[in-house]
Amino acid sequence: MIDTQPFGRTGHASTRIIFGAAALGGMSQERADATMATVREFGVNHIDTAAMYGESEVRLAPFLAEHRSEVFLATKTRDRSGPEARAALERSLERMGVGHVDLIQLHNLVEEEEWRDAFSPGGAVEALFRARDEGLCRHVGVTGHGLRIARMHLRSLAEAPFASVLFPWNHSLAEIDDYTADVALLRELCAAQGVAMQTIKSVARRRWTDPAAARFSWYEPIDDPAVRARAIEFVLAEPDLFLNTSSDARLLHEALEIAAGPRQPPDADQLATDRDEAGIEPLFDGGALEAVG
Repeated sequence: MIDTQPFGRTGHASTRIIFGAAALGGMSQERADATMATVREFGVNHIDTAAMYGESEVRLAPFLAEHRSEVFLATKTRDRSGPEARAALERSLERMGVGHVDLIQLHNLVEEEEWRDAFSPGGAVEALFRARDEGLCRHVGVTGHGLRIARMHLRSLAEAPFASVLFPWNHSLAEIDDYTADVALLRELCAAQGVAMQTIKSVARRRWTDPAAARFSWYEPIDDPAVRARAIEFVLAEPDLFLNTSSDARLLHEALEIAAGPRQPPDADQLATDRDEAGIEPLFDGGALEAVG
């Protein structure tokens, strides 16, 4: 079975791998049901979805009708105003057929104007913490992409008691000194405050270069299974980090097997060779490549 760790101060012991339910967004219900059977077979007890992930929330509803008590359920909103964020949360509850979620997350809170709107009086932060107090969600978190997000998370945590953060992390991004320094500060603060840390993009190779390729994620995943395995092991070697699985469902079973099996931290020289030979590049550059493709 997959190891568990306390998900920050939430009181839940989450599996080190969190199911990224973006993978369900374009699936038929039949295939989604089979995917969720695999998730349950491996004992994954934490699901991360979002209203913007196609039909993901709808596809989860049959599973949740039978197994809601078995999982920590998280969703997200992009809305920055209070009324819109509250309405988004209520729609998500209806779509999934549940009375509450365990975590509602402000998605990709990185741009200055959006950050100010969210934190302003009557903004999304105020509304979601009120929803928490009313029992529609148990916790509030914040997520994001790009090389600025670790710094923005530090800023967000200084303003509100978020229970979790989510940010991109892999051995390619770890080669960017400024980003690594920001992530180190974030991890230090999260450890001190009991804030759970979720990571994304563990198996990202680079942005797409072939316009004709079949795409199941917005980035091109690593294509060599051994190289993918070492990329996953790189993240899981850090016990304070949780790994969210890719939106490419073809990679799910492999990731769950790696998480459930014996692991060892990959050798730094081997990872450097992987980056060179597999063409692994950072997805973000702090400038032109900050936006999600």
